[in-house]
Amino acid sequence: MDAFIRFTNQTQGRDRLFRATQYTCMLLRYLLEPKADNEKVVMKLKKLESSVSTGRKWFRLGNVVHALQATQQSIRATDLVPRVCLTLASLNRVMYFICDTVLFVRSTGLASGVNKEKWRRWAARYYYYSLLLSLVRDLYEVSLQMKQVAHDRAKREKSASQDTLRYSVADEETEWLQSLLLLLFHSLKRHPPLFLDTVKNFCDILNPLDQLGICKSNPGIIGLGGLVSSVAGIITVAYPQMKLKTH
Repeated sequence: MDAFIRFTNQTQGRDRLFRATQYTCMLLRYLLEPKADNEKVVMKLKKLESSVSTGRKWFRLGNVVHALQATQQSIRATDLVPRVCLTLASLNRVMYFICDTVLFVRSTGLASGVNKEKWRRWAARYYYYSLLLSLVRDLYEVSLQMKQVAHDRAKREKSASQDTLRYSVADEETEWLQSLLLLLFHSLKRHPPLFLDTVKNFCDILNPLDQLGICKSNPGIIGLGGLVSSVAGIITVAYPQMKLKTH
């Protein structure tokens, strides 16, 4: 109970719970809509989803400052690829939160002259670029982990007899694709924060891909992706050691 109280006392923790609720409503609404006798339930889910989405906008009002702080931290990264990717991703997140704030102000009626669709497209574009750069960083980290796992396996294979080997990335009898997938599996298994971050960014990018028309999807897939991403985010907030660190 104490851990849950500490979690909900954090703005990020509350936002993750609201986000999980929002995308759960979206997913359930998609699953229930085809059935005519579920109209009332669907309408309630739609209203709850809208209310939660509005509540999340309040939590995001100060995220511009957090994104600027993340930019300063990413500039100090020692590795060139993460430094470039994370810095550009953070700058795009700054622009995304600025657009998001403008849209929120418009929704309150304080700036009714704002072109909602134009600012929404800009927000989706900056969000997409941020996630794409984050995924590039994730793939780079995955490649480093795969190289390390392959190197460790090769060293063990030199000292072990053929009879004691259970599997080998370089096994002549193993197909290339199976070897690659096996290597990927063990690389992510030994680095859970990298696995969570990759899954989160991959699931998150489905939404802007749909909004920008790059890869059209349906509310069911977006809702499922958002829910999975929210669960991953909840884990990283509840257990800070599961958050991918910048070196």
